[in-house]
Amino acid sequence: QVQLVESGGGLVQAGGSLRLSCAASGHTFTRYAKAWFRQAPGKEREFVAAISWSGGTTYYADAVKGRFTISRDNARNTVYLQMNSLKPEDTAVYYCAADPYGSSSPGQSSTYDYWGRGTQVTVSS
Repeated sequence: QVQLVESGGGLVQAGGSLRLSCAASGHTFTRYAKAWFRQAPGKEREFVAAISWSGGTTYYADAVKGRFTISRDNARNTVYLQMNSLKPEDTAVYYCAADPYGSSSPGQSSTYDYWGRGTQVTVSS
């Protein structure tokens, strides 16, 4: 059974940094594309960043480009999201997702078959 467990969320002041982790188990991690999505209160879930199974290709939402970095360590079965220069509008629950098929639409939530339960990120002004 595929499991994704996020960690690293918390409360941080604007301009600060956090690093989220997503530990995976139950599947051949190295063959799954991974992504981070977020959902703020009263809003729909939105794409943040994605990374190919090899780590060679990354994608970012315009809102986080230049501030967030997605990476993966296949030896540790973990994907990361380094978030710098955080803003209050980054406040949301952040979810990790896995795609077994390497879809050509990494920014769409329907691409991903597996999801974690999320970790809360709160950025104070």
